[in-house]
Amino acid sequence: MNGAFTALLEGTVRTATPLLFAALGETVVERSGVINIGLEGSIIAGALAGLIAAGHGGVWLGFLGAMVAGASIALLFAVFAVILRADQIITGTAITLLALGATGTIYRIAYGSTGAALTTPTMAPTRIPGLASLPLLGPALFIQPSITYLAYLLIPAIWWWMYRTQAGLALRAIGEHPEAAIAAGISPKHFQTAAVLFGGLLGGISGGILVLAQAGTFAEGMSAGRGFIAIAIVVLGRWTPLGTALAALIFGGASALQFFFQAMGWTIPYQLFLVLPYVLTLLALASTQGRTLAPAALARRQLHPIP
Repeated sequence: MNGAFTALLEGTVRTATPLLFAALGETVVERSGVINIGLEGSIIAGALAGLIAAGHGGVWLGFLGAMVAGASIALLFAVFAVILRADQIITGTAITLLALGATGTIYRIAYGSTGAALTTPTMAPTRIPGLASLPLLGPALFIQPSITYLAYLLIPAIWWWMYRTQAGLALRAIGEHPEAAIAAGISPKHFQTAAVLFGGLLGGISGGILVLAQAGTFAEGMSAGRGFIAIAIVVLGRWTPLGTALAALIFGGASALQFFFQAMGWTIPYQLFLVLPYVLTLLALASTQGRTLAPAALARRQLHPIP
């Protein structure tokens, strides 16, 4: 029983890691008053770029390529939604569809019908001496790919930046009352653009994890709605880094339940667990309706020029 529970925890952390990266980035984005529906595009672009770059220079170059690709998609979103003040929802949806179609086409051109299976370097788990020996939690938390430990560090780092620095205060002020921020000499456009780029960068890492730390290959549409799930995680986490991390673990646990039940020998159709994260997304959004206070200026379309 302990072995099955440890496997459940390990699967929860593994499944939650790409969601956590994407959701942490989106937390910063939404705190600036922007909602990036195009996050799904950054994830799938990061997955493909990670595959291509890793094939030329190893896993870490793969993650670098994933970051660049994710940030590039986010830059496209920022140009239209932040600089040109286009509708954020429509812009994000269009960019997601563009990224999904473009990555599929590029993948088929680059790898043909044989694909890239068994040719992609992947990141093996790294054991943290001492901590990995802790009962139950040790193997789940401290025998993970190195990129997972970066996620552990990002949670307090983003919290500190958001709540203990002048830049973080300015970002939150823009998300609540951009007119007051302008009056204080803060440029919402600059902060929002930087936030969107940061969110895209973490979204790219999220996609890179899918390929370089989990699947070991690329499949068209393999982001599988994780960008939208990450947005739901931000809502469930009440737009805070710690809350977002806990919500990501909840969603990761929902996906990892299939491995737990398999280890217990229960014969339950796996399709039920494939839809569970999406059902949980709907329930999370419904349960928080009216109970959480989003940034006041979130997704507000500014009809007047702002600095």
